Parts: sequence; structure tokens; C-alpha cells
Amino acid sequence: MKVLLTKDVYKLGHAGDVKRVADGYGRNFLIPQGLAVLATPGALKQAEKIRHKAAEQRAILNEEMGVIAGLLKGLELAFAARAGETGKLYGSITPQEVADAIQKKSGYAIKRQQLDMQPLRTLGEHTIRIRLTMDLIPEIKVTVHREGEAGRSLPVAPAVEPAKTKSVATEPVKVEPVEAEPVEAKPVEVEPVEAEPVEAEPVEVEPVEAEPVEVESEAETGETAEPAAEA
Repeated sequence: MKVLLTKDVYKLGHAGDVKRVADGYGRNFLIPQGLAVLATPGALKQAEKIRHKAAEQRAILNEEMGVIAGLLKGLELAFAARAGETGKLYGSITPQEVADAIQKKSGYAIKRQQLDMQPLRTLGEHTIRIRLTMDLIPEIKVTVHREGEAGRSLPVAPAVEPAKTKSVATEPVKVEPVEAEPVEAKPVEVEPVEAEPVEAEPVEVEPVEAEPVEVESEAETGETAEPAAEA
């Protein structure tokens, strides 16, 4: 099928171009995303207008993104990964990981969809293109090295030698003994303390009345005392 591009499409064409594409690609992606329309006679009449307007917008965008393209161009990243003897990774370095590393190092946020790459699955150097605009596509270098080994292609910062300090010999300090003068202890006079007499207050004791004890007489009991046995 033939379509008229209404927007720039990477690796396909600029806005206003007429392209022949697969039916599924056109109906399922380009047309639903608003990137193209069917190349009908009526749509083709608008091709020049679309092309002119897109060129103006592209020039403005290129000017805005020019500084960023200069910052990203030649950027070098390194990733450590586990790999077998043949250099094949036990896993992969994904586009999202690369996008995060670009933002961390350059300070500019890149969407993973802007990276022209597939997941990296081997050791070595890889060149990746970043789609900023149709005309600005800077390239960066990504090095994947084995864990425990430094990336060879990355510049190594010069080592800074620690400042050397001169050792200063210190002489021992002699301390002369100091003779202590004997101190005479003077007797301490203690004045006697007179104790004041304490007057004891008399304690009043209340008298206790004894109850009378009644004694029964012999006449009342009818008992007589037996005489004491003679010796």
C-alpha cells in the first residue's frame, strides 16, 4: 500500500514523502499513530503543504537540539557483565539501562525508544545511535567488559600522587625532678562543747483501783478445816 507521511519517520522518510509500505505496517502502526495517511488523490494535493510545514518545524527543532547533540556525540559508557568463555553474556544490557546511564553521565534524559539498538548480548565495543531528530543522530560508544576487568577503551583519570610530608625529628624533653619541701602538720585544737542539761518532765501515773475479793467463811460453806497431823 502507498501512504503519505504526515510526520518524519526514522528510517522511512520525511513528512510529505509518499512511500510504499507493507499493509500491516501501514494499517496497524503508521495510520493509527497519525504518522501517515493513505495516498489518495485528495491527500496527495496536500503533500507540498505538509512538506513545507514539516521543514520549518524541523529547522526549529534542530536548532534547539543542536547543543544536546554536541554533548552526546562521542559519549562513552561502560558496563560490567558476567559472560562465558566465548564472550556471550549471561543476560543482556537493555536499552533502558543504556538510557539511564546516558542520563546519569550527561544529565540529559533519553527515552529508550530513541536508541537505535537491540539488547547487547556480547562483550566488546558497541556503537549506538540516538535519534534526537531526523537530522541529528549522534553516536555513542558502549563498552561491555567482563566483571572484574576494567573497560580498556575508557579514558583513565591520571592518578594523583599523595603529597609527601617531611618527617620532623622530635628531641626528647628532659624533665628535672622537683624536690618537695616537708610540710609540718600543726596540731588542731578542739574546743570542748558543753552539753546543756535536759530537764525530764514528770510522768503522771493514774492510780489503779483494785477490786475487793470476797472470801467465803466456813459457816457458809459447811466445811471444816482438818487439823494438821501431829508430827
